[in-house]
Amino acid sequence: MVAVPTPPPQPFRWTLSSAGGAPPDRLGALTDGAEPPRLWYLPALTVCAGKVLARAGGADLCFVGRSLDSMHDLLTGAFESAPAPAGPRLLRLPLSLRLTRSGWTPAAVRRFREHLAAVGLEPYALARRERPIALVDVVHRGSTYDILHAALADWIEESREPWPVIRRKLRYVGVTIRGKTSPNTWRWQQHTEGGWARTLPTGHVVNVSLEYGEWGYFGNSQAKVQPSFPPPHWFDEDAAEPWRHDGLPSALAESLALVEAGRSRAVREQLIRTIGSEPGFADRAVRALVPPLRGQARSRSVSRSSITGRSRSSRP
Repeated sequence: MVAVPTPPPQPFRWTLSSAGGAPPDRLGALTDGAEPPRLWYLPALTVCAGKVLARAGGADLCFVGRSLDSMHDLLTGAFESAPAPAGPRLLRLPLSLRLTRSGWTPAAVRRFREHLAAVGLEPYALARRERPIALVDVVHRGSTYDILHAALADWIEESREPWPVIRRKLRYVGVTIRGKTSPNTWRWQQHTEGGWARTLPTGHVVNVSLEYGEWGYFGNSQAKVQPSFPPPHWFDEDAAEPWRHDGLPSALAESLALVEAGRSRAVREQLIRTIGSEPGFADRAVRALVPPLRGQARSRSVSRSSITGRSRSSRP
C-alpha cells in the first residue's frame, strides 16, 4: 500500500459543507457584520459548472488557485448528499503560478511536487487512478497551465511512469471569456508552450466560456476567503494560519451562500439539465453524474429524455 503524502502547508480555508466526509466547521462570529450576499452571477455560474462537469468527462475536479472558489463551493453543496464515492471528488490546488519557473529553487520544485501529490497528481498515483482528474481554472493566455504542465511533465519523466497511461487520466478545463466564434478566434490551447496540449487525447483540453462580467469578477475583483499563495510564500511559517482581514466576513458569507445554493433543488436540477444538453452526455461517466446530483447512489441508465422530461417519440 502506498502511503498517503502529508499535505504541505497552504492557506487555511474553512470546511463549509460535508461533501468531503468531514463535518462543516463552526464559524461562530466570523460572518458578523456582513451584508446578505447578492449572488447576481448564480445562473451563469450554475450553467458554467454543469458544462465543466460534462466537458471534463465525469472526472474528479481539481480547482487551481482561488479564482473559481465559487464554483467549488457551489458544487460541494450540490454533491453534499451524494453517497460516496458516487460523485466526483472536488479538490483544490490553491497555488498562484503567475511567476515563471525560471526562478524556482530546487526546494521550491520539491514543495510544488508536494502540493501536486496532496491532490493526487503525483505521477505514480496518476498512472494508477481509476477516475480521470481534470484541472480547472480561469484562463486568459494559459500561462498557469503552461507552468503547471511543464513541472508535471518533468516529474513524470524523472519518475519514469508511463506517459501513455497518464495522458489518458489527465485533463484541463479552461474557463474563458465569451467572445465571437470563428476559425480565426485566438484559442489558448492552440498556443501552449511547446505545444503540450497536442500531446493529450482529443477532448482532454477543453473550454467553457463566461461573459466578461462574471469572468472578471471571479478572476480579478471578488473578495477571497484566503490570500494568494505564489512561490515566494510557499515556505512561510504562518502559511496555514487562518487569514483574518476586513473582507473576510463578506467573503465567507458569500461562500456559505453558494454552498447553500448548491444544496437547493433548483441549482441541482439546472446542473442536471446542463449536463444533459452537452454532447458529452453520451459518455457513461458523464451520465453517471446525474444520480449523485439527485442524491442517489447509482442508476442503471440515465437517458437524455429522462432529464428533459420528453419521451423518445416527443417532438420539440
